[in-house]
Amino acid sequence: MSAYLDYNATAKVRPEAAAAMARALEIGGNPSSVHAAGRAARAIVEGARADVGRLVGAKPESVVFVSGGTEANALAIESAVRGGVGRIIVGATEHDAVLENARAAGLPLEVWPVDGDGVADLAWLADGLRRWPRALVCLMLANNETGVIQPVAEAAELVRCAGGWLHVDAVQAAAKISIDFNALGADTLALSAHKLGGPQGVGGLVAGPRATLSRRLHGGGQERGWRAGTENLPGIAGFGAAAAVAQQELGARAEQSAWRDALATVVTRAGAEVLGQGAPRLPQTLCFAAPGFASELQVIGLDLAGVMVSAGAACSSGKVKPSRVVEAMGCPDLAPCAIRVSGGWASTAADWARCGEAWTEIFARHQARRRAMADA
Repeated sequence: MSAYLDYNATAKVRPEAAAAMARALEIGGNPSSVHAAGRAARAIVEGARADVGRLVGAKPESVVFVSGGTEANALAIESAVRGGVGRIIVGATEHDAVLENARAAGLPLEVWPVDGDGVADLAWLADGLRRWPRALVCLMLANNETGVIQPVAEAAELVRCAGGWLHVDAVQAAAKISIDFNALGADTLALSAHKLGGPQGVGGLVAGPRATLSRRLHGGGQERGWRAGTENLPGIAGFGAAAAVAQQELGARAEQSAWRDALATVVTRAGAEVLGQGAPRLPQTLCFAAPGFASELQVIGLDLAGVMVSAGAACSSGKVKPSRVVEAMGCPDLAPCAIRVSGGWASTAADWARCGEAWTEIFARHQARRRAMADA
């Protein structure tokens, strides 16, 4: 039996989501049509909108369905730029979906540093906003590689006082920790279905009352004019179903912190270092590095042992490269050696234990090879 521990790359599709998608495909109507099939399709879309909003404590009408987390981030950033922000401030450990869209916006870009645990420096932000008011500030809720949870609510207060716009990438946090959109104070918040057990190719942007969205796709008036194009009915149905069951199971995700910490104990005893250990983290994410043990060797070795994990973000066309996140945390020597273990709704304690057993075996073999080469 294999152990899938790469949920931060993509979660296994929940049975409830698959069933909802099948039902939507059977309807076959366009949500914009006024006949019976169209009305049935529209009911699915609006029901899913309510379920997604409920997962993050937002009103249904504030949710815009898009093609995924990347488009959600792009829509938020481009809307803020068109809304008149003068500069963009991006957290040093943000996902490339935020960083690259910020770079493409054409405004001056400032990179907001983090401490050794990967937590954003609020004092730096306060000083920066005094120099650059009315900025777009991008801060993810939880890091995709380390699981570190950022002080979003505290940052929101600073941004609001400076007349800025706070965008939060919550793609990794949704369904793993409780989220209250209003309490966070974000202006926009990005979500992705496939990170929480829904299908790939669908996501959402939540927009608060201070945010005025500017559509990127022109055509029909779908999504209240914010995103043209016929809605992805089966994808949205699966997204809504996954969000609904994830909301019910939030407590179960918290239990995985014990499995995470048990694996951390195993790997640190063997000589690895856990990254972000001093900060609040997602309960099902562990990032660690063994000095001198390349990430790709660990990923391949674990895969051969039937354990599936990633080296950093899974958005680099299959390429393994040093973690930009770990480098930003002040650990450039560990960046080429970091791997991420991430569980989800179908993970078990046995999966995590198997990962620890397999990793210690491949690490011991690696150390033996290095000793043999040194003695040769």
